[in-house]
Amino acid sequence: MLCIVNCSWHVFQLMWDYAIVPFLSFTEMRDKLRKWREDNCRNSEQIVDVGEELISDHGSKLGDDVWIIYEQVMIAALDCSRDDLAMTCLQELRKQFPDSHRVKRLSGMRLEALERYDEATKYYEAILQDDPTNTAARKRKISILKAQGKPAEAIRELNEYLEQFVGDQEAWHELSELYINEHDYGKAAFCLEELMMTNPHNHLYCEQYAEVKYTQGGLDNLELSRKYFAQALRLNNRNMRALFGLYMSASHIAASPKVGAKVKKDNIKYAAWAANQINRAYKLAGRGTKENKCSVKAVEEMLESMQITMS
Repeated sequence: MLCIVNCSWHVFQLMWDYAIVPFLSFTEMRDKLRKWREDNCRNSEQIVDVGEELISDHGSKLGDDVWIIYEQVMIAALDCSRDDLAMTCLQELRKQFPDSHRVKRLSGMRLEALERYDEATKYYEAILQDDPTNTAARKRKISILKAQGKPAEAIRELNEYLEQFVGDQEAWHELSELYINEHDYGKAAFCLEELMMTNPHNHLYCEQYAEVKYTQGGLDNLELSRKYFAQALRLNNRNMRALFGLYMSASHIAASPKVGAKVKKDNIKYAAWAANQINRAYKLAGRGTKENKCSVKAVEEMLESMQITMS
């Protein structure tokens, strides 16, 4: 008998999803795919399992919904290296929508998955010739540059794209990641500032901005980093990365010989509070399990090794 007592909820959920796929009704399978699509979930293996069965056994019942499911299953199949299934879906979409830019983009994505980048680029360029404002095709061209290991060209293309589509948050975030990979933290910070201006309640943007400022170093950047880690925690008090970040930034500020007694005292207080919260979170997560008790001990030792005292 399968024991699930010590499984995390995430693992249990995956086990449950896989177990029930063969027993789902038509309505349940359709609704499951719709929910994953609306939630933008990238659980590709499950989408392939459910979608393939739904199309083969109940395709005639789906009506026009079948086309969006073909697209959803095809993209998931590319993630799973199932070119046979991806090609089957693509052929059906081509028959139904022979002149569709969306289907041409899917054709390009399949070629990308096969690492036939030049052929994929031709598809995207053909789309852009007909429709220069097609943002999806432009983004796919940038993704090819990334896959080919051409970050400088990808950055240039993405900057040109953002000159025309300045409100595209996904593009700003992608550009920040590219700059971080190139260790250009000043420009990465600028991208994240743009994101925070348009979405000030997103705790992840605050946390990532704080991490960039922490990496830049220097007392001013560390103080800014601590403030944004704190802001990320205000927005989401379960953000453990922000909690560790608050502890690290406050600790480094308190240890700096450039700060006065009051600043040092304040930052020791912030670091102590963060350390207590980290310990508390690990103890709550580790109740009754030997593995997590070891994790708590490791965290306590790490925090103790960095402990700051008044001098």
